[in-house]
Order: sequence, then structure tokens, then C-alpha cells
Amino acid sequence: MAYEAIRIDIDASTHVATVTLNRPDKLNSFTRAMHRELSAALDEATSAGARALVLTGAGRGFCAGQDLADLDFTPGAMTDLGTLIDEHFNPLVRKLQAMPLPVIAAVNGIAAGAGANLALACDITIAARSSNFIQAFVKIGLVPDSGGTACLPQRIGMARALGLAITGDKLSAEQAERWGLIWQVVDDAELLPAATRLATQLAQQPTRAIAAIKQAMRASTTNTLDQQLDLERDLQRELGMSHDYAEGVAAFMEKRAPRFEGR
Repeated sequence: MAYEAIRIDIDASTHVATVTLNRPDKLNSFTRAMHRELSAALDEATSAGARALVLTGAGRGFCAGQDLADLDFTPGAMTDLGTLIDEHFNPLVRKLQAMPLPVIAAVNGIAAGAGANLALACDITIAARSSNFIQAFVKIGLVPDSGGTACLPQRIGMARALGLAITGDKLSAEQAERWGLIWQVVDDAELLPAATRLATQLAQQPTRAIAAIKQAMRASTTNTLDQQLDLERDLQRELGMSHDYAEGVAAFMEKRAPRFEGR
């Protein structure tokens, strides 16, 4: 597929895919067309055999959320935001979280609205020191979407989550790290190298197990303890029959580095 608003690069030697939101003049804000391209790029990365993925933004921002110019504000014919979310933003969050490989967000510059929550929907979020996260929805009379009302209180507690959502204030990358909202802050020049190094490291790991870890951790927010114990049992049974488990045990016994294949 030819892309206009997305760039994708897949390094065959490291099995790392880098997907870049590529509307820098619009701070990489989303249009419907961009949603379709990003979904296709994620599918392409998986089908091409990528074992880790980095998601970042071109230019001076990661993503400013929804491009308001792509919406209709004509009285009586205004864009139904529920339909827009149902058709584009929610499927994107679900796809990111269900991908059978680790997904790293490399946040440069501003991450606002759905753009902030897109970064938080990834498995690991690394941010440049100069970047900021903004739950900007309240500024235009809306509620955080793209998983924001779930992710924020789970990670930083209700008091901080409500404060960010109700005020719409900027949260610096360094404060986001201190609060536990994101994984790591790095110097601006180190952002993409750091994300790529981590992705390269994870691509050599048992990615099938990583996918199961993602599934189990996210299920824990709604499961009872009994349900979670059963899920752990079922996942462990499945992984215990995998190539990577056999390889990991063999490597341990033979005192050598394992050669995982993600199967």
C-alpha cells in the first residue's frame, strides 16, 4: 500500500518496524485517511515478520489528536463523534494492544488529546525530555477518549487523573515519568535511538510470551483473582508447549544465550 500520512520502515536484520505519523505540518493530527493508513501499516508490520514496533511522529510533535479540519461543523450535519470514535479511534487502540509483538511509543514534542492516549495505549512509552502530554479534550467541551479514562486512573490514581482531565493542563515528560504514567524520559537527541535499541532488544526475546504477558496484564484490570489465576494457568500451559520455552530451558541448561523465534 502507498502511504501519504504514514511512513513505515522494517529492518530485516533486526526485525524492528518503525511507523511514523507523517503529517508534520498538522502536528500529525488524525484524519480518517490517516487512520486507515496507520491500520494498514500495523498490519503490514505484522505480516512482514516484525518482532517489535516503534511508533513515533515526524517533525516537532508526536500527535495532536483529531484534526478538526476533517470534521463537519455544519448545523444539522455535524460529525457524529461517537461514530468517529467507534470506527477509527477505538479500533486503533484495540489493535495496538492486541498486536502479537511489543509496541514502543517514542513521543517527541506534543502529545495531545487522542494523541496522548495513543502513546499511552502502546506497551512501553518513552518520551523526549522536551515533550508534554495534554488531555486537551475539556478545552473543547469533550471527555478524554481513546482509552484515556481507563488508562489515567489505573496508572496515576484518580486524583491526578481527574486533575489532568478537568484542567487540561500540560504534563511534562519528566513529571509523567515520576508519576508512573510512562516508562522513561530521555534527552531529545536520544529518543529514537533509545526506542530503537529497546525494540531491537525485545525483538530478540520470546515475543509469543511477550504477547501473552500483554494479554494477562491488561486482563487483570477487570478479572477477579480466580479468573486471573485461570488465565495464567491457560497461558502457561500454551507457552509450555512452545519452541521458545524449549529453547529457553535448553539454553539455560547448556549455559548459552537462547535463540528465540517467537513460536
